[in-house]
Amino acid sequence: MNLITWNVNGLRAALKKGFVDWLAAAQPDVVCLQEVRAAPEQLAGEPWRALGYQATWNPAARPGYSGVALLLRRPPLAVHAGLGDPEFDAEGRVLVAEYPGFTLLNSYFPSGQRDRGRVAFKLRFYAALLDLLDRLHAQGRQVVVCGDFNTAHRAIDLARPRENARTSGFLPEERAWIDIYLSHGLVDVFRALHPGEPGHYTWWSTVTRARARNVGWRLDYFLVSEGLLGAVRAAEILPLVAGSDHCPVLLEIGPAH
Repeated sequence: MNLITWNVNGLRAALKKGFVDWLAAAQPDVVCLQEVRAAPEQLAGEPWRALGYQATWNPAARPGYSGVALLLRRPPLAVHAGLGDPEFDAEGRVLVAEYPGFTLLNSYFPSGQRDRGRVAFKLRFYAALLDLLDRLHAQGRQVVVCGDFNTAHRAIDLARPRENARTSGFLPEERAWIDIYLSHGLVDVFRALHPGEPGHYTWWSTVTRARARNVGWRLDYFLVSEGLLGAVRAAEILPLVAGSDHCPVLLEIGPAH
């Protein structure tokens, strides 16, 4: 089973930049989209239907802002939207899909903003989502949580850690939350399969032509339950795929070894 996570920085914009052609060529089973900035009624025709995908949405209440969606070629047993907390659910940040072997959480973590004005909100979101993950683990479920975490975990995960030590996205209190997630039975799959390899990023500023110079940040992740790691066949970042300031990240899961 192939899963993709991708912050598309506006799905309507991505559709104008070749998104459907990419989808037709890649043919993942599940696409987890973040920052869709659209509601279903704004995407007349749903062009992915011709490729065999059904869309499930959790848009933000505020038009043109945030929002997540799932494009599903392999139908789940059930899909649930949100965390049950109005503070976060108004921004359309979570979709939960139940599959026979695991629960998938498509998540768009808040940005702390340049002025750090939303760091506290961001950290509350980390805590609320972790509560859900802990409940799923307590029920014996294996979990895949993916999306734009808006945090680079370690110095290896961004090109210029020293210059960004005081920048939201690399603050100690933000990075500590990823450590907490990993201490709760989760594994950062890309880093587990590519330990110590620098230069792998998923987001680049569009202001300074950073992508051409690979001056980026790894903000987009797949975390999986430790018990699911034996089923992982591949975890790859796809930096050559254009259409957003983020690139897609791939997870391939097969039968457990």
